[in-house]
Amino acid sequence: MAELRDVLLQAANAGGDVIEHYFKGVFKIENKSTVNDLVTEVDKHAEKAIIDVIKSHFPGHSVISEEAGELMQESDYDWIIDPIDGTVNFAHAIPICCTSIGLRHKGEMILGAVYNPIMKELFVAEKGKGAYLNDERISVSKKSDFKKACLVTGFPYKWPKSYEHPIKVFERFIMEGLPVRRLGSAAIDLCWVACGRFDGFWEY
Repeated sequence: MAELRDVLLQAANAGGDVIEHYFKGVFKIENKSTVNDLVTEVDKHAEKAIIDVIKSHFPGHSVISEEAGELMQESDYDWIIDPIDGTVNFAHAIPICCTSIGLRHKGEMILGAVYNPIMKELFVAEKGKGAYLNDERISVSKKSDFKKACLVTGFPYKWPKSYEHPIKVFERFIMEGLPVRRLGSAAIDLCWVACGRFDGFWEY
């Protein structure tokens, strides 16, 4: 597991280095499914940097990435990559964006890392060993009164018409007087719940 963790951290740092290098720079932006569903050339550069690290150590492992798709091998290990989570933020020089990488073994998640190189925050979790922010152990909020909770959410680009509109769900929380934030990066949302900055997260 130690070697897998080391490669995970190398890959997260490689993706983060690309994000940091291009942050506030000039780069090409394309739309994917909608006007707000963006992909930049930096996503592709970061993705390549991450995959290069993984493949240099574990050429037989499978990779599933947001931009490249599935690079499947006959392997028990699957690396799941979002090279830039929060691309819209990144494209507007908003420092809430990150590289997100997970490692699955025989269908079970065993390692994960989320790295925001702009804020210099590296979140790492290992099955059975807890979660860490910059090598310091973290834990969720101990708040038990939901009415005092601070929540975070995200809005999908598309949603099934059989589901309630996300704004309607958001409105119900707001009408209860609960503070709700929308950061624009689900990976960071979840990490900030994990370290107790937020008390809860929802999105669909």
